[in-house]
Amino acid sequence: MRRPIALRSVFSRPITEPVSANPDTPVTPAFPGSLQLRHVDAGSCNGCEIEINSAFAPHYDAARFGVRLVASPRHADGLLVTGVLTRNMADPLRHTVHAVPEPRVVIACGDCAVNGGMFTGAYGVESSLDEVVECDVKIPGCPPDPRAIIEVLRGLTGR
Repeated sequence: MRRPIALRSVFSRPITEPVSANPDTPVTPAFPGSLQLRHVDAGSCNGCEIEINSAFAPHYDAARFGVRLVASPRHADGLLVTGVLTRNMADPLRHTVHAVPEPRVVIACGDCAVNGGMFTGAYGVESSLDEVVECDVKIPGCPPDPRAIIEVLRGLTGR
């Protein structure tokens, strides 16, 4: 007798790819076991947010690797920053970084956060993210693939 598809999905383990040796991914886990992140949109087009939502959705399920998005920077181990740093968001980002307790990690997600992307030199852009806060990990891509986001988060947790 064949098991129904629902039972097969309950009893089978999820298929997980091994973490590759990416130079941007930390070699030793900085936050072994779990990582709580506060997402900060510094001025994005929401392309990166869609991919972050996809990374935490059931298909990729970043939570199974011990990563969660939290609502307060005081409850976070780090920040996940998306978008180009606009003039209006420079000071709030600095305050948010200082609200996260030490040790913390700052992750730049997407080309705009990494190097300004196509908005480099625009009027409303303050500067690159690295000039305002120190970024520990960078995830390139416009928008980055959810697998790349998961790979970096797995490197940080070691899971």
